[in-house]
Parts: sequence; structure tokens; C-alpha cells
Amino acid sequence: MNLLQGALGGTSFPDPERLLANLSWEDASRSVIGVPYTLAGLLAHLAVTARASLDLAAGRAENWPDDLDAWPGVADEAAFRTLLVELRLGLTEARALADSPSDRARDILTDLAAHSAYHWGQVALLRRVLGVWPEGE
Repeated sequence: MNLLQGALGGTSFPDPERLLANLSWEDASRSVIGVPYTLAGLLAHLAVTARASLDLAAGRAENWPDDLDAWPGVADEAAFRTLLVELRLGLTEARALADSPSDRARDILTDLAAHSAYHWGQVALLRRVLGVWPEGE
């Protein structure tokens, strides 16, 4: 694993798989006083911005989408389960793209890594505040 792959999750901050472990819809949709989003909303933001970044890095898009809803809602448990799959697939794709990226892809993935690290930290904090930190820590 190279430095960029590690920065996309697992070595520079807690492994996203660990942060997603045993996270239920019930807990992810709970509000925390003073926090403007739920865990589900935060994860949706991570997923949608990762998808737009990965489309750019992989050459499927030329520009950031002007109409992107960067903070989409998560309507129900089925949508939440789909979101978790999308997050995991995005992490896998990001790490694969980071294996030998073009200059453009490296720049985009570096930005994605920094953005994601910030928000994965928020995920960790919210899980602790909600009392649903993954077991073993």
C-alpha cells in the first residue's frame, strides 16, 4: 500500500471499515444536540463527494457537477444500507486508482483523502458521542 492509498483510509485515520462496523440505521439516524447532521447524513455526504471525485479521477467526468447535492438526505433503512455499500465500493475504487495514478488523478485523490479524513474524524466523534463506538476500543 502506498502513502496515497493509506491516506484514503486506514493508516492516516481509523479504518473506515471499523467506523462503519455494526452501525445500525437506528443509531445512524439519531440526532445529536448542536450537530447539524446525523451520522447517516454525514456518511451520505462522504459517499456523494467521493463518487464525484472518483468520476473525475477515473476520467468519467471532466468537471465537478454543478448541480451536486453535497448533503443529500437518507430516507430510510434501505437507502442507508445502499449507502454503506456505496461507501465501501468507493473506498475500494479510490485505493485502486491510487495505485498508479495520473497527475490529475493524484491531485484529485489527495484532495479526496484530506476531505474524507476530516469527515471520518467526525464519524468517529459522533459514534463516541452516541455511545455506539465499535467494540474493541
